[in-house]
Amino acid sequence: MILGRTSVAGRDKHVSRRFRGESQHKVDTKGRVSIPASFRRVLEAGDPNWQNGGTPELVIVYGDSRRSYLECYTMQAIEEVDDKIDALPRGSMERKMLQRLFHGQSFPTSVDETGRLVLPAKLRNKIDLENEAFFIAAGDTFQIWKPETYETEEKAREEEWLDDLPEDFDPMAFLDGKPEA
Repeated sequence: MILGRTSVAGRDKHVSRRFRGESQHKVDTKGRVSIPASFRRVLEAGDPNWQNGGTPELVIVYGDSRRSYLECYTMQAIEEVDDKIDALPRGSMERKMLQRLFHGQSFPTSVDETGRLVLPAKLRNKIDLENEAFFIAAGDTFQIWKPETYETEEKAREEEWLDDLPEDFDPMAFLDGKPEA
């Protein structure tokens, strides 16, 4: 989680910086794609080494063959994941698999001076990304999808989930514990 500080009635309070929103951007033949400006601000806040005028770093996790999107982590968010992996027993299958997923099947990079990511061919091919990329916020990460894949896979999952709930159900009930369905 990305934290900032603000003062409330003389007390310090942590304020979380989260990715929010969705947008679609063109991908050029070299794999360059603009990152939404609000996403860049969160990446900057989540990079302890970032300085004004610099370019923030991030880690893109591409995962195994079942994953059809790229998940982008701020440096702080990936450090939280790394800490949790490191807490697992050395040599355990869970630790080995999570290390493979988050260390081996990932790509550390940075935003360029013009606010773009350069996605290597390996990553673009992994999710069949061509001319357009769909960005969607996921709290302390954001995802990059091929727009058509997002529409067919994720929208279908969302609709299926919503269809299983009563028409008058308020999803906010999930935030208060067990929902009354």
